[in-house]
Amino acid sequence: MGISLRSRWVFLPLVLALGAVSLYFLRLSIFHEAQPVPENPAPPKKKGPIYKDSHREIAPPLPEYFPLAAKANSPADLPPIPSWNKPPAEHVPESTRLYIGFTRFWPLLQQVVVSYITAGWPPEDIYVVENTGTMDANKRGLLTIQNSFYMDYHRLTKVFGVNVITTSSLQTFAQLQNLYLSEAINNNLTYYFWSHMDVAVHSHEDKEDFKSLYMRAVDVIRETQQADYLLDKETGKKGEWGVQFFAYDWLTMVNVKTFADLGGWDTMVGYYGTDCDMYSRLSMNEYHQPIQDAGMIYDVTNSLEDLEILYRRRPKNAKETRDTSDGKAGRDNSTILSLNSAYLDSTEPDTINSTHFHDLKATLEQIQQDKRDDKYRNSWQLRQNGGEGEPYYYDPDGFEKALQMTIEVGTKINEEKWGHRGCNIREAGVKEGDQWRVEHDGTFKKRKMKRRWF
Repeated sequence: MGISLRSRWVFLPLVLALGAVSLYFLRLSIFHEAQPVPENPAPPKKKGPIYKDSHREIAPPLPEYFPLAAKANSPADLPPIPSWNKPPAEHVPESTRLYIGFTRFWPLLQQVVVSYITAGWPPEDIYVVENTGTMDANKRGLLTIQNSFYMDYHRLTKVFGVNVITTSSLQTFAQLQNLYLSEAINNNLTYYFWSHMDVAVHSHEDKEDFKSLYMRAVDVIRETQQADYLLDKETGKKGEWGVQFFAYDWLTMVNVKTFADLGGWDTMVGYYGTDCDMYSRLSMNEYHQPIQDAGMIYDVTNSLEDLEILYRRRPKNAKETRDTSDGKAGRDNSTILSLNSAYLDSTEPDTINSTHFHDLKATLEQIQQDKRDDKYRNSWQLRQNGGEGEPYYYDPDGFEKALQMTIEVGTKINEEKWGHRGCNIREAGVKEGDQWRVEHDGTFKKRKMKRRWF
């Protein structure tokens, strides 16, 4: 059967197209065969990650900020606590448990612990909450001092005589606060104290009605237990308190029942802003938050050069022969006793409100000012970046980046929770029960969030 004229016109373009394609591939094959083969062909590119440029210089090991403690085996090997700050020989009837959380930078933790002890707080009432995420590594002495999460467990428990609680994994600030609350509930406490690790304290030696920082804190406990405390004489209604602030929450006394009634801290707001949320909710529920004064509390960025100064000893003469080596020679008992004895023989107790006290006060004030002048006020958290290969190692730069990202996310969550940007939540007109139910107010137009991890 012949092909119709119409079919020919349809078939002809198809034949021409197939011919053109065949010709193209034939010419391409001839071209490649004509190309010379390189003697050393380039290896095929490997698939995998592209690494960032890294020029990290490992910070040197930290100096020893307390040489006497480095050689000690027990509290008896340390200088005596200043006589005017010694706690009563028999513990006061009130419970005075104090929690101090720790994640990074051992020198500041050591300083805050020693400052509380020398201001009269009984060591057995101090609980350091190790929140490093390194399990039992510090207890077993497996971390080196250039590791951000290093902590001298032996010195805390055996030399200073304080307690250590280790978290099973890294906790946010809000989670840590709920841990304090849980510990208090489980130990049937009606109140407890907590303090930041980046503070240093001392008693008001320059006040005429002198009492140690510790005993002033005890006075606050006794004040809250009076039958007429926060009693409105006009209405006869008795108020309830939520927290007692000593220099904001650098030292804080917490009412266990009040915090439990409010459901504790909002752990969705992990860091910055979680205090604004908690204290605003206290205010919304008409819980009082009195401001108290127990002693001087400094927000610091570094440690004193030698914490021995907190024990307030002064040389008997200008030619002091006190040993100041770094303590790496070991902890031989006979050596410790002779060193401590020599130290005590060459020094004598200072007096209350002396020139040495005012020098100490000026030094701590300067360290606090240094922190205020620092653009990144918590730069002390970045001073250690070693420890690679040690148990539970976490890249320090990555840790800081992840922390800043977590902080920002928590801040945004708190803003969405209340429809308001800033710490003045109650002043924005919201009340208990408005959480997650209000639209954004005008504060969202005033500023943009700053990304701090790039």
